Amino acid sequence: MLAGIGMTSQRTRARMVERLREQGIRDDRVLHAMGQVPRHIFIEQALANRAYDDTALPLGFGQTISQPYVVAKMIEILIEGRELGKTLEIGAGCGYQAAILGVLSKQVFAVERIAPLLDRARENLRQLKLSHIRLKHADGNLGLREAAPFDTIILAAATRQTPQALLAQLAPGGRLVMPLGSTEQVINLIEHTERGFVETQFDAVRFVPLLPGVE
Repeated sequence: MLAGIGMTSQRTRARMVERLREQGIRDDRVLHAMGQVPRHIFIEQALANRAYDDTALPLGFGQTISQPYVVAKMIEILIEGRELGKTLEIGAGCGYQAAILGVLSKQVFAVERIAPLLDRARENLRQLKLSHIRLKHADGNLGLREAAPFDTIILAAATRQTPQALLAQLAPGGRLVMPLGSTEQVINLIEHTERGFVETQFDAVRFVPLLPGVE
């Protein structure tokens, strides 16, 4: 991984990982992945000194890169007691969360509706040589039917209800996590069990909305 210097160094990432541990992230696989991926390469150079702060940062196009704690928390919920398996990310943005997922899974698909952001994600992931992450310009509400079913689905945008296409693409035994709600949002886990879909809610969060179509 790219090392960086000063505020973008491995030491700075290590401090971020320790902060995540203090905030309650316990899965060593998730903490290791968070420490491996250089967040500073995914944001504008002018914001590099804030890259490892626990805050969302603007990407342009009305989008943000999620705060490290929320990324770690959502992935920890998904990976608890199992492997991620074949993973679909809805809302690739700049590619940061896809990179974390790519450290943890050998098969990651990520869709993004905004073409310039997808181009940026592709370049960022190329720098990290994460060639097993497949990116597509597509409407996240529709999932990625040609690659389904998925063991894991994660949404990086909020919606009032889970898109039916995503539930249809979730494999038996699979897990889907998403920000649920409009003005007030929570992390919502959906598990595809023998009894059907079971939902569990976690922390309050704030994400940009999941929009239809492509740009």
